[in-house]
Amino acid sequence: MAELFCEIGLRDVTVDGVGNVLGWAGGEGADAGAQHAAPLPAPVVLAAHLDTVFGPEVNVAVERRGPRLEGPGISDNARGLAALLAVADAIVATRLPTARPILFAATVGEEGSGDLRGVKHLLNGKRETGNGKPAAFIALDGAGLERVVHRALGSRRYRVTYRGPGGHSWAAFGVANPANAVGRATALIADLPAPGGSPAPPAPPAPRTTCAVVRLGGGTGLNSIPQEAWVDLDLRSEDPRALAQIDVTVRTALERALDDENRRRAPATRPLGLDVRLVGDRPSGITPPPHPLVQAAIAANRALGRDAELAAASTDANVPIALGIPAIALGAGGKAGDAHLASEWYENADGALGIVRALLVTVAMADVE
Repeated sequence: MAELFCEIGLRDVTVDGVGNVLGWAGGEGADAGAQHAAPLPAPVVLAAHLDTVFGPEVNVAVERRGPRLEGPGISDNARGLAALLAVADAIVATRLPTARPILFAATVGEEGSGDLRGVKHLLNGKRETGNGKPAAFIALDGAGLERVVHRALGSRRYRVTYRGPGGHSWAAFGVANPANAVGRATALIADLPAPGGSPAPPAPPAPRTTCAVVRLGGGTGLNSIPQEAWVDLDLRSEDPRALAQIDVTVRTALERALDDENRRRAPATRPLGLDVRLVGDRPSGITPPPHPLVQAAIAANRALGRDAELAAASTDANVPIALGIPAIALGAGGKAGDAHLASEWYENADGALGIVRALLVTVAMADVE
């Protein structure tokens, strides 16, 4: 990406300390990395994430099947990166004059356990983003043209581990069993009432809030009580208060599972311990629909003859929204399916419209002169 940024003609192309690739355009030709007598206007950031959900063992080769390109990550987020390059190329090639500089950012750590570390690093460093907080942040993520993501779906991810003495499955039977505790915790969480239903009027609808058991494991053999068993949890909500509440509820369930298993252990045997480790924390928030950034996206859709669907999702835009920076996420055009699977595909049906939309929104926020 750094080589392609240089080929296009972006200036001050760098790879920062966590691996984000950054390059600049617009802003009356100002050098964003140099000292100036007058401060630079706050920049507009256009970003797309570099990482996929797939590990290094996955073959990411792409095959064409008719109009479709198939390959892991081809839409999420190879398509976003392609659109990022196309918008940058258009702005540089036409020497489009903008009052605000535009920072093009290919970010790391958006998926899974990356915990948005790329954009968190980017927005915590004033040097990378020029003069303080950006005026606007636009993330290009995947395919599609209708959705305008202006609500940040927050999440907290936990690795929950129960530990005990373990032992032979016959000889030590009766000791507190970490696997039993994981089972108890999983059952308690599965039985939690689902927030976000439709209460009777006049109460307003509760924000949709979820808690999912996503992975579990432990143990060393078929004839051993494990010394350790674990479960991974994914808590989500659009509302920070609702997310905090489900967090408290889940922790209560985890402690209850611990107490229930310890209460059933044999006398004079060691109790289980519980370790709850936060492995991901994505903030919630909203860029209000009347904000000029959201309205620019809606107007761009209208200009392209497409309806705009205001939506919530978990993207790089979560971080700027939580920091009070106007932010949205946009699909980069075309059609796609099987996201996060090895069979992921992309079809370039009206794909150019997604690039045009991203260009229109970016230059609208950068104040074309």
